[in-house]
Formats: sequence, C-alpha cells, structure tokens
Amino acid sequence: MRIKETFAVIIMLLFSVFNFAQGGKKLDKIIKRDYQIIEGTISKISDKTVEYSLPGETLLISLDVSQIARIDFASGRSQTFDVSASSSANNSGPDLATAEMKPNTIAVLPVPYLNSDTQESSEDMAKFAQNDLYNKLLDKSANIFPLTVQDLRTTNSLLHKAGINHNNIDETPIEDLEKILGVDNIVAAKISYTMSTSSTASTYGSGSTTVSNNDKKIKSNDYSTTTANSQMYYYYNVYFDMYRNNTKIYSQTRKPFLNLKDSWIDSISYLLKRSPIYVKK
Repeated sequence: MRIKETFAVIIMLLFSVFNFAQGGKKLDKIIKRDYQIIEGTISKISDKTVEYSLPGETLLISLDVSQIARIDFASGRSQTFDVSASSSANNSGPDLATAEMKPNTIAVLPVPYLNSDTQESSEDMAKFAQNDLYNKLLDKSANIFPLTVQDLRTTNSLLHKAGINHNNIDETPIEDLEKILGVDNIVAAKISYTMSTSSTASTYGSGSTTVSNNDKKIKSNDYSTTTANSQMYYYYNVYFDMYRNNTKIYSQTRKPFLNLKDSWIDSISYLLKRSPIYVKK
C-alpha cells in the first residue's frame, strides 16, 4: 500500500509541475487588422497563411496573412505584415472589375465602426459614418476644389459588386480600390471604441411638523425619495487616412475631448479640415 501511495504522490507532483510549466509559458500574440488579439503558439508561417494552436490544444488553426497586422513572438521579436503585396497578387488579376478612371475625384469608403471589447462591428453605424463624412465633403466642396466627390451610391454599388464591405475593406489594397472605384483620391476612416457606465444615486427628503394649542401634541411627517442615474461613456479612437494615386498623403488619429456617444463626429470634422485637400476660403 505504501508503494502505491508513494507512486500516486509522485504522479500528482509531476502533473502539477507540468501544469505550472504550461501556465507559465509565454505565448505568441497575433494582432489582427480588426484589433482582435489572439494568444497561442505559432507553428508555421508562409506567404499566405499563419498556422497556430491555442493554449492547451494541439489542433492547428490557419489564418490568412491578409487579416494580420503584427505578430509579437514570445521571444520578444515582432513581425509586421504588409498586406498590399500578397493581396495585389490575389486580387489584381484579370478578374478584377475596374471602372473608368475619373481624374480629380475622391471616394469615401465605408467606415468600420468597431467595439474594441466585443470585436463587434455595426453595419448601420458604418454606413452612418460614411454618409456623415460624405456630406461633410459635399458641404465643403469649395474648400477641396478641384476635387469632385464621387456619388455615394456609385461608390457602394461598385464595392458591392466587388464583394467589399465594412468588414473586409481594410483587407483590400488602395491600388485595387482606386481601380474598382475609378478614382485617384480616397478617404478612409475607421472608428473604434469602448464603453463604460457610471451610476449615481441622489436622495431627496421633506418633512412637516404641527404643534397643538396647548404646546403638548406634536405631529411630524417625513418623506424621502432616492433616484438612481446611469451615464454611458464612450471612449473613441478615430483613424483618418487619405490616398492619392496609391500613395498615403495624410494619416492622423484623434481621441475626442468628450466621451459622448456622438463625439466621433467632431473628430471627423477636425481631421478633415486639417487634411491636405482642404483649403481655407
């Protein structure tokens, strides 16, 4: 019996050491272009895919390099991925639908609107933000002369035919987008955010007192009401890029001063007015 007990103790110790080693092992980090972070162990990297396994698993998962922005290896080394070269080879073939080029024309791309915590992207907000930026350019047409803004319906129709939307717009090279849309200027924005809630409680009280004629009887009534208030705060990062003839001519990131739901709108206006296409009149 003692031998069996000793053997069982040794097995348990080995198992504990193994688990400790696994838990303390540093993992590789894959940072995707949609800001999602995946931790695991990378086993193979090729020109088109990265293969990795999740902690505690042996199953290999394949991820297209066009979805990856950077890899931070457990060793401390980092590798950045340039999607333009591989995507151009895949998407710029004879099947790429191209529109007739319209010189001095700027197109507004769909604006990804991403919750950084949940990695959820809102299609409705992406269209709303795209429309907001489009209308700002139209309102300031005199300030961006000689550029003409491409009609939003034309832009979205051509993108839809090419299978491009707010979810995969970042995976398509600007060179291909200019060919698909037939423009030589593009404005591309992106909005990421997190949310938090703050709750406060306020108590209000009132009372009344009655004294009788003989100054002996006293009647008192007291009332109190507690009101709870919740305030939602939004923390935005607004990314704003402009391209001309496949070259990035402007790139800025801004955090709104206020943490309100629509604060990103002011940041879009601020960045547009400071872009190189905007001329004060």
